[in-house]
Amino acid sequence: MRASRIAITLVGVPVLALLAGAASAQTAAPTRDDIVGRLNHFEQAAEVDLPALKTQVMERAKTRIKNDPGPVNRPLIAPDLANLPAFNAQIQFDADTPIIQPASYQTVGRIADALVHSSLLPYTFLIVGHVESNAKTREANAILSQRRADAIRDVLVNTFKISTKRLHPVGLGEEQFLDRAKPTSAVNGQLQILTYAKVPEDAPARPAAAPAPAAKKPAKKR
Repeated sequence: MRASRIAITLVGVPVLALLAGAASAQTAAPTRDDIVGRLNHFEQAAEVDLPALKTQVMERAKTRIKNDPGPVNRPLIAPDLANLPAFNAQIQFDADTPIIQPASYQTVGRIADALVHSSLLPYTFLIVGHVESNAKTREANAILSQRRADAIRDVLVNTFKISTKRLHPVGLGEEQFLDRAKPTSAVNGQLQILTYAKVPEDAPARPAAAPAPAAKKPAKKR
């Protein structure tokens, strides 16, 4: 019995250490209030034409620019986005796909919880995909970042029932690094949620006009 107790004690030390590490990793995950706190400081909508921005990203990613300054000095494609309230999420995807790994489901759920918080209900949001610089072409990374932003939008809409009118996915690929000094850093693969604009107010519903009463036909004389 003594030997078994000693073995349990010795083996238990690293096991407890691992469990403590796992617990600390879990507590490091963002809470709903963390996300709300990052997103509820909206002041002014950014003047960004989203369809045009998507086109510009693809065109720039496909074009081989002569004397390209490289990823460190490449101009930001949408600098105005930096003025919007932002939450940067470390969402894990399967390699080179838009498939969200199960380890990130909790983070996506907490994003959904934040978006239906009373302080954020009046707003619409950008879901911005990024990709770190790697061996793939800039065009491939632009496409992948858009597909990943679309995947997050789809989960928020289909699973968590967030109104699709409040979510605008856009992939920036390598065209707007989060850490320009380190283009290959994993930080540049983070996904951003940005408070974009106020929800457009619907026109007040007008009651349908009551139909005019039908004119009575004169009684026939007999």
